[in-house]
Amino acid sequence: MPLRESDTVELKREVVPDICKEVIALANTKGGTIYIGIADDGDIIGVHDADAVMLQVNNMVRDAVKPDVTMFVSYDVEDMDGRQVIRIGVQRGTNRPYYLGSKGLKPSGVYVRHGTSTDPATDSAIRQMIKESDGDSYEAMRSLEQELTFTCAEKEFARHGMELGHAQMKTLGMLTQENIFTNAAYLLSDQCTVSIKLATFAGSGRLEFQDRRECSGSLFTQLEKAYAYIDMHNKNRSSFQGLYRIDTRDYPEEALREALLNCCVHRDYAFSASTLVSIFEDRIEFVSVGGLVDGIELEDVLLGLSVCRNPKLAAIFYRLDLIEAYGTGLRKIMQAYDKAERKPQFQVTGNAFKIILPNTSSSAMAGETVCENSAGISMLYSAMDKPETTVMNMLAARGTIVRSEVEQQLGISQASAIRLLKYMSENGLIKRVGRGKSTRYIK
Repeated sequence: MPLRESDTVELKREVVPDICKEVIALANTKGGTIYIGIADDGDIIGVHDADAVMLQVNNMVRDAVKPDVTMFVSYDVEDMDGRQVIRIGVQRGTNRPYYLGSKGLKPSGVYVRHGTSTDPATDSAIRQMIKESDGDSYEAMRSLEQELTFTCAEKEFARHGMELGHAQMKTLGMLTQENIFTNAAYLLSDQCTVSIKLATFAGSGRLEFQDRRECSGSLFTQLEKAYAYIDMHNKNRSSFQGLYRIDTRDYPEEALREALLNCCVHRDYAFSASTLVSIFEDRIEFVSVGGLVDGIELEDVLLGLSVCRNPKLAAIFYRLDLIEAYGTGLRKIMQAYDKAERKPQFQVTGNAFKIILPNTSSSAMAGETVCENSAGISMLYSAMDKPETTVMNMLAARGTIVRSEVEQQLGISQASAIRLLKYMSENGLIKRVGRGKSTRYIK
């Protein structure tokens, strides 16, 4: 009885360029057999040089299929009706999904077997295969995106006198032993699409929206831009004790830093939702996706117990001095508010963790005298005014401005003007043109 194609049998008259797709499909599904030298209708054609054909197919599979699947592929020569037929046995692999190295971990490179057909796998099927092979740890799973660059991460490592090369990436869990990028690498890459969304509201409710930002790219870039935005809204307020002026900021900088890092290190990146930072007149709320790790209660965390959801990411941040040790973040937030009347609050649900930092000057309302904003700009203005707005109005009237004009207009120091203009440039509000003394700013 002639052979027929099925979900585990594929017939090929001769070696064809897409035979690697058939190997991938069988290795990703239930395994099976590929016969070379048999037509689709079961007619036995045979091959002329069996050894040469086996060597050709072995080289094609070894060079084209990632990760290495050769240990799950065997080659034999069978005699059928006096003709030599190549029998290729393919087992279901343990490092699924297998894919064409030239296409990557996406539907155009990953194939599965459906009946007698070899089809591209769906994104959900690819994710499921990765989960089954790599386990539940998101950061240890192979990244669906393999065309990654690390410009920002390399600069961050270089700033601390460290190299981020191939060997270091393997040590840090960013590369597998098969040189495949993991999700830990993806989160630190320039191509990362996970984001932090920030919004500012008037008053203590969400009815009057004022401004928003979205930070994407490498987590290092996100953290820097998000903190700069928050810091711009962390005003300095002045009071007097006798002849002496006392300056205090609305929010302790240590608390803001730890809250932002907590959202970054401990969130569940398996969810696509963004980390949210909402700035109100009387508080700042940080909401990260993913509740506490199973078996851990909020009281445990406040006592210092920490079961890290992303240990590889935390280890990298520890090496770069961004975090000191596991389990200290929330305690440091509480310590930053040690002398404040209102204390931070923490709320946990099954899928989210919220940190609420109260404004230590929450009695201040629009119209109060405020000295210095977060960029260190010494001036008097209404709490609802923004130095960015003044700069934009200057540009609207003049078309181009220089730093000294901003200093004079706002009554601030050179360093404060530089910080303000840098922040506005990095967030796309203005554009810097020229270098050195010829530097100017336009819209």
